[in-house]
Amino acid sequence: MDTIYLDNSATTRVDDEVLKAMLPYFSESYGNPSSIYKIGRDNKKAVEEAREQVAKALNCEASEIYFTSCGSESDNTAIRGIAYANKSKGNHIITSKIEHPAVLETCKQLEKEGFEVSYIGVDENGILKLDELENAIKPTTTLISIMFANNEIGTIQPIKEIGEIAKKHQVFFHTDAVQAVGSVKIDVKELGIDALSLSAHKFYGPKGVGALYIRKGVKFDRFLNGGHQERGKRAGTENVAGIVGLGKAIEIAYRDLEEHNKLIKSLRDYYVEEIQKRIPYIKINGDMEKRLPGNSNISFRFIEGEGLLLNLDLKGICASSGSACTSGSLDPSHVLLAIGLPHEIAHGSLRISIGKYNTKEEIDYVIENLVEIVNRLREMSPLWEEFIEKEENK
Repeated sequence: MDTIYLDNSATTRVDDEVLKAMLPYFSESYGNPSSIYKIGRDNKKAVEEAREQVAKALNCEASEIYFTSCGSESDNTAIRGIAYANKSKGNHIITSKIEHPAVLETCKQLEKEGFEVSYIGVDENGILKLDELENAIKPTTTLISIMFANNEIGTIQPIKEIGEIAKKHQVFFHTDAVQAVGSVKIDVKELGIDALSLSAHKFYGPKGVGALYIRKGVKFDRFLNGGHQERGKRAGTENVAGIVGLGKAIEIAYRDLEEHNKLIKSLRDYYVEEIQKRIPYIKINGDMEKRLPGNSNISFRFIEGEGLLLNLDLKGICASSGSACTSGSLDPSHVLLAIGLPHEIAHGSLRISIGKYNTKEEIDYVIENLVEIVNRLREMSPLWEEFIEKEENK
C-alpha cells in the first residue's frame, strides 16, 4: 500500500480545485497588486475576492481580514499588537496552559517585556476552567487568548461562553482557530470573538499563507514595518497565489463541511472503537463529544511514542506522537501533562488526524499494523512483563 497520511492536523495536501485556482498567479497573472497597470490591478482584485471569501466564512466584514504568512504570524500580530496598542489600559493577558507554542512563546516573551500573563488550567478532557478564567480577570486585563480547538487532543473550547465573559469585563478576546477553521462553523459575531487566527494549510490550502480577523474598533499595532499593504498593518508584497488559494480553500471547506465531517467522524469513531476492542491498557485523551471530527489521541501504556511512530513509518503510515523527542526534547506534550497524565503514559501517546482523502481501507490497514506493533513493543518492555506478572498474581 502507498503512504497513508494520517497527520492532517500538522498539514494537509492541497485540494485540486485550490491548486487550479492558484496556478495562473505564478506565471500568467504575476503583477504586483500595488501596481497601477492592469496585471497589477487584476491581482489586487483577486486578493480582495479572497478577502471576501474569508469574511463570508467567518461572518465578518472584508475590511476586518488581514492576510499573513501563517497562523503563527497571525497569533503574534493579534497578541502583541493588541497588548501594546492597549497598554495604557493595562498590561495583563490571560491564556491557557494548552495553547500552541505560537501563543505560549509570544506570551512568555511579553512577560520579559513587562506584561503579566495568567495561564488558566483545563480539566481532564482539556476543557478550559471557566470559573478560573473569570476569577483571573483584573482591572489591568486587556486580552484573553484561548484556542478554539486543541491541535493535539482535538478538544473544542466553550468559545461562546469565553466571549461572553470577555465582553462582560470589557476585555478583548482572541482565539487561535488554526485547527478549527474548515472543520467547525465559526460566526465571529455570534461567538463574541474580537480577533481570530487561521492558516490555509490546515484546510487543504497552500502553506505559507494565513489570515487574521480583527474586529473593527479593536486597536492593534502593526507587526511588520515597511510598505502600506494590508491597510498599513502588514508590510510586504502580497503572496497573491497563496492568498487566492486560501480564499478558494476556505470556500470549499464550508461548502462541503457537513459531508466531509460526516465521513471523517465515521472513520475516526470506527478507528477508536476497533482500537478499544483490540488493544488493552489504553487511554483516550480528550473529550469525545466536544472534539474535532478527525482527531484521535490515544495513550498506549508501556510504550514509547517514538517507537510507535518509527514502526508505523516503516509500514508507510504517517502519524504523530505526544512526545517531543524528535525535536530534541525528552519532555512529553505540555497538553497531555496539563490534562493530568503522568509522564510515563503521556510518552506513549499517538495522534492520528483523519482527513477528507482517507478511506476505510486505509484505516483497516492502520488498525491491523498498530495492533501488531503495540503487541511487539510491549513484549520487548520489562515494565510490561512486570505488570503482567503482577496482574496474574492478583
